[in-house]
Amino acid sequence: MKPSWQFGDVYGLDPELLSLVPRPVCAVLLLFPVTEKYEAFKQEEEERLKGQGHGVSPDVYFIKQTIGNACGTIGLIHAVANNQAHLQFEADSPLKKFLDQTAKMTPEERATFLEKDESIRVTHESSAQEGQTEAPSLDEKVNLHFIAFVNVGGQLYELDGRKPFPVVHGKTTEDTLLEDAVEVCKVFMARDPQEVRFTIIALSKDSF
Repeated sequence: MKPSWQFGDVYGLDPELLSLVPRPVCAVLLLFPVTEKYEAFKQEEEERLKGQGHGVSPDVYFIKQTIGNACGTIGLIHAVANNQAHLQFEADSPLKKFLDQTAKMTPEERATFLEKDESIRVTHESSAQEGQTEAPSLDEKVNLHFIAFVNVGGQLYELDGRKPFPVVHGKTTEDTLLEDAVEVCKVFMARDPQEVRFTIIALSKDSF
């Protein structure tokens, strides 16, 4: 990816601090603790959405996570893959090559392809954490997890490779993506009010 777009930490959720984030924002990543409360919610949500259908656009690029501790990479892929119209890539970008090769694959086929693609795993495991957050090693036991929020066709999607499908969170726009994603992040935080291990990262255009 060319440096005109950068990942950066979001330092707070009130409007004043959100206003400091460079615009436009094309994706938001949330790093959060996987707790018993979250796992129980995830199971309930999955059953509910399976029962009522989840209305996901075929334009959404989604990849399953089958590699341990690769959620940073998966989050990065989800953020970039669903914003290729906005982003510019270097000519020899391993990520662009991966996206082109997997464009027509299913989420499961993409996961299998990623397992064999060392260039992506090695190059990008820490790229989603260009803020101040330290990346865990691939084999470290970890209970923190990255997910991505993107705007596809005017809908806010939560993309989590541990889930069977994307989750739709309602309407959004290019101008309100950060605020809309933050509202969903607040729900994650409210679910585990004793937890402080939450980090929000925005992929935004460098204003310089």
